[in-house]
Amino acid sequence: MRRIASALIVLLVGLTAAAAEISAPPLKIATVASLPVPLPYPYDERASGDKTVGDAFARAKVSHKRVLIDMGGNWCADCRILAGVMALPEMKRFLGQHYEIAMVDVGRFDKNLQIPARFGVKKLVGVPTVVVAEASGKTLNVANSADLAEAREMSPQKIADWLARWAAPVDVR
Repeated sequence: MRRIASALIVLLVGLTAAAAEISAPPLKIATVASLPVPLPYPYDERASGDKTVGDAFARAKVSHKRVLIDMGGNWCADCRILAGVMALPEMKRFLGQHYEIAMVDVGRFDKNLQIPARFGVKKLVGVPTVVVAEASGKTLNVANSADLAEAREMSPQKIADWLARWAAPVDVR
């Protein structure tokens, strides 16, 4: 009887975890070529990375959201494609519900490098590098942070699904 009860508990926990997975909104475009142009220049090249990230964490502590730290450069096509997907109305709404966003300019791998290091990214292997963290600072995806570095090879929906993968349920406190 205890084995059956234990098995049911494991099954219920597994079902609850699966139900907690967040789905990305369905996007109306199928290819990155369909993104509105011109693509955004998402990074403020004069901003302090420390202040940008610090402000996002301060907002996250109040809003109870996760922090999405997007590190890249305006010269990078993949970074601009990611920004274009993030700017789509349905994605902008979704991201606003789940994340506080910090856009950090890393130049040509020569600026604000203390930011990736702070979150356990020893070396930027490509951009965009996207780190997701809890409001407490605990990182969730360092091993996967460079997955979007070839965004131009991905569909917008696949990018949206990647962003949703790290989202937490909306906290309605």
